[in-house]
Amino acid sequence: MISLPGAAGPVRSDGWLEGARHIESPNYDERPEGESVSLIVVHAISLPPAQFGGEDIVRLFTNRLDAAAHPYFAQISHLRVSAHFLVRRDGELIQFVSCRQRAWHAGLSFWQGRSRCNDFSLGIELEGCDDLPFMDLQYLRLLQLLRRLCVHYPITALVGHSDISPGRKTDPGPCFDWQRLAAIGNFPGTLPRAPWRIEQGQVKSR
Repeated sequence: MISLPGAAGPVRSDGWLEGARHIESPNYDERPEGESVSLIVVHAISLPPAQFGGEDIVRLFTNRLDAAAHPYFAQISHLRVSAHFLVRRDGELIQFVSCRQRAWHAGLSFWQGRSRCNDFSLGIELEGCDDLPFMDLQYLRLLQLLRRLCVHYPITALVGHSDISPGRKTDPGPCFDWQRLAAIGNFPGTLPRAPWRIEQGQVKSR
């Protein structure tokens, strides 16, 4: 039986999740006044590409990535990006930005007629890539995190980065098994391909 170390706690009033490792990114700003969080965007990231472990994702999100450390880093070290959460290959959960603030994860994006998805979304990065399967511990942690977030916020949809930036982004990629969101644990809902809508705590296909 797969055991997930630790547990994601509730979302505090300041938007930080208890039980996560907190590493504050400078790459955020305030959401538009009165804007509520209604969308969760799942991403995938690996630095260097298709290599796992190490602290290069953390360095990217905290503006400390060494452009000389890898040829690919010279292309991205200038970027000012972040996500609210990162789920590592071993299931570790890191939070970089308070859920109350706007992380810079979606870029040019559209969802159901709205642009600027950063305004009303939470971004969750999974350590991974398009060409390799994700780990069981990552699905378990993601499911746990989604439960917490859906209790705290009026989430209506769960999508991939590719769903809100089609043609520009491919993550979380074809190796991400959307059905695992309901197949693992006690997460209610139906199971076709995401994106999903969320109604009264249940995940359903569009």
